[in-house]
Amino acid sequence: MGKISQGVLGGFSGKVGNVVGGTWKGIDYMRIKPSNVANPRTAGQVNQRSKFSTTLKFLQTMKGFIRVGFKSYANRMSQFNAAMSYNLNNAVSGTGTNVTLDYANALVSRGGLTGVFNGNATSSSNDVEFKWTDNSGSGNAKETDKAMFLVYNPSKELSIYETAGPDRSTEAYKLIVPGDFVGDDVEVYMGFVSEDGKSVSDSEYLGSVTIV
Repeated sequence: MGKISQGVLGGFSGKVGNVVGGTWKGIDYMRIKPSNVANPRTAGQVNQRSKFSTTLKFLQTMKGFIRVGFKSYANRMSQFNAAMSYNLNNAVSGTGTNVTLDYANALVSRGGLTGVFNGNATSSSNDVEFKWTDNSGSGNAKETDKAMFLVYNPSKELSIYETAGPDRSTEAYKLIVPGDFVGDDVEVYMGFVSEDGKSVSDSEYLGSVTIV
């Protein structure tokens, strides 16, 4: 039962129906009591939570990269939320507690700049070596576009990345990874950002690489 302490125009404490009254730092307040959920763990809810947590765990390791990679799609939302939205809808599969991230369909950058051509990745001596073919002049690609690289280690839940690498015309780059990555399988991505930073390409998934 609610109690009125200052007349009918004053605040009240306690509960009246689904309205709860109280005082916080001398300020009277009222709030609606949330409705009880009959089954807070329906199959649909579990599935959505699993997809969300799986995507979040992946993207949280690369926030700096996402700020560059999804800048073109941060309309009325942050770059991170734009990346969450895309990957939730395109890069998760499975149901319930068996949800997994489809790395091949994930994007860590998204935009209209011409992307990677003939990209591949290998490992030697604590690094990931990237190679690609200079496709300057194809579409809006320029020699001066900067390469972006990302290596995601699922077992360590850690990403190593570079958002302003060598020019597109360079055709090769070695990204050093931590020593404790040796023996781990990592997921590798590459993309480009224009020299002025205004345009980015869709990332290209270069596959899974074992660090040696």
